[in-house]
Amino acid sequence: MGIEPVKLGIVSTAGINRLVIPPAKASPLIDLVAVASRDEKRASEYAREWEIERAHGSYDALLADPDIEAVYISLPNHEHVPWTLRSLEAGKHVLCEKPLTRHPAEIETVWGLAESRGLQVAEAFMWRHIPQTKRFAELVVEGAIGELQFVRSLFSFAMSDPRTNVRMKREWEGGSLMDVGTYCVSGIRLIAGEPVAVYGEQVLGGAGVDVRFSGLMRYESGARALFYSSFETPGRKELEAIGSEGVLRLRDPWHAWRGGIELQREEENGSETIEVETGDAYLLELEDFARSIRGEKEPLLGRLDALGQARALAALYLSAEQERPVELAEMDREV
Repeated sequence: MGIEPVKLGIVSTAGINRLVIPPAKASPLIDLVAVASRDEKRASEYAREWEIERAHGSYDALLADPDIEAVYISLPNHEHVPWTLRSLEAGKHVLCEKPLTRHPAEIETVWGLAESRGLQVAEAFMWRHIPQTKRFAELVVEGAIGELQFVRSLFSFAMSDPRTNVRMKREWEGGSLMDVGTYCVSGIRLIAGEPVAVYGEQVLGGAGVDVRFSGLMRYESGARALFYSSFETPGRKELEAIGSEGVLRLRDPWHAWRGGIELQREEENGSETIEVETGDAYLLELEDFARSIRGEKEPLLGRLDALGQARALAALYLSAEQERPVELAEMDREV
C-alpha cells in the first residue's frame, strides 16, 4: 500500500522549476497543486503553461492555502532562509533549493523552528539522491582505492548573461561558490567528511561577486581536497577520489545524465567502468522528501549535513576575504 501523496506548492517561477515540475507531476508520492509568483498574471500564465491546478499572486497567499502541506522554494539565495522560516511558521514542510545558507547560525534557527513544529526541512542537493552517488561513497569506504588521500572537484560554466544573471548580484548572495561551487563542497564533504581547516581564493567580477573560486580543504587524517568553481570557464563537472591504491571518478557527478563510475587501480592496467543505475535526481529527491514527511524514513539530508555545508562555505569565504587559512572551529563562534 502506497503512502498518501504530499500536496506540494512551489514558491516562485524560477528557471530551475523546469527540472522539478515534470518529476513532481509524474511521482505517485507528490500532488503538485499550486504555484506562486509575486505577480498574479505571471502566476496564472505559469500555472496554465505547466498545467498546475492553482495560481497564487503572492507567496503569502500560497502559504495561507490550507490544502498545501509542503513547499518547494526556488527563490534566489538571499531569500532562502526568510521564506523557509515563513513557510515553517505557516505549518508547511520545506524543500529549499541549495544553498540554504552560508551562515551556520541560520541553520540552527531553521531546524530549531522546524523541530518545534514537527515539520521536515531539506536542502535540495538533488545529486546526493542518485544511486551512483551512494555507490561512489560506498566504494571509498569499502577501500576500493585504499586509504583516501586526495579529493578533487570541479563545476564550471561560461555565463552568457553576466549583466542580468541573478547569480551575479552580491546583495542576493550570488557568486560561483554559492552556485556551482556548493556542489564541489558537498561532494568533497560526502567523500572525506568535515574538514578541520580550509584555504580559499576568489577572483571577483565587476558586480563584486566571485566569478571564480578555488579552495583547499585539510583533514585530520592527512587527506587534502581541492575544488574549483567558475562562471568564466567552459562547462566541466568532475569528482575524483584518489587513494593509496587507486582512483575513483564520477563521469557526471552532479546530474548523472551520463552515468558510470570509473575505477583505476594501476595506470598500466587501464580502468574499469562500474555501471550503476542513475535515475532522475529530482524525482528521487522529491520522493525522499515525501517519505520523510509521511514518517517512513529519516530525510537523506538533514540538519547535520546542512550545518556542515554552511560551516565550510562560511570558512571558505572568510579565508578568501582575509587571505589566510581558516580553522573550521572559528565558525562555531557564529552558532
